[in-house]
Amino acid sequence: MTPLALTDAVAAYGATRVLGPLSLTLAPGERVALVGKSGAGKSTLLALMYEQWRQREVALMPQALGLVDTLSVFHNVYMGRLDRHPWWRNLVTLARPWRDDIAKVDVLLERLGIADKRWTPCGELSGGQRQRVAAARVLYQRAQVLLADEPVSALDGPQAASVMQALADGYPMAVLAMHDLDLALRYCTRVVGIQGGEIAIDQPSQRLSVHDLQPLY
Repeated sequence: MTPLALTDAVAAYGATRVLGPLSLTLAPGERVALVGKSGAGKSTLLALMYEQWRQREVALMPQALGLVDTLSVFHNVYMGRLDRHPWWRNLVTLARPWRDDIAKVDVLLERLGIADKRWTPCGELSGGQRQRVAAARVLYQRAQVLLADEPVSALDGPQAASVMQALADGYPMAVLAMHDLDLALRYCTRVVGIQGGEIAIDQPSQRLSVHDLQPLY
């Protein structure tokens, strides 16, 4: 996998510039945490990355999650690999899933603590359960790079740590917008702080503390 670069990126709403110009390179093996207060431009930056890098096997976990409420947890996770199977197999799976697919999905659901929800429609889940389903889907997708917007914002301490560890294991190369600074420093190798639409901090996680990042807020 080669590095991914974003060069002189700019985003604007009408005549108002909200981000950039800024440049950022993601190297193989780097997990970058995007941190900064709400409205700083983290989600916008992730969207720009996805637009430019989507042809490079990038998995996206948006803040809105993008789940289909009427479908089961299994089917929502299975959607992560729709493009890897012929249409007829996906159609059959909608009515009668294959045993090997169920087994592969179950491994992820078990790890994330929602195996008992396999056939539950996603519309009946809590916010934290839905977030774990979305995490399972990108893990099942097994792309080369993960872009995730607040992937554990609806989870408590132990559950958040469990999901972050699973994402770190599944995606050594990732960019994650984070609000929890402790988790950002623990599970990401590099921290990029966004302030006023520009990069204010860009350092290896091991050189930073929560105190160093607090001025961004």
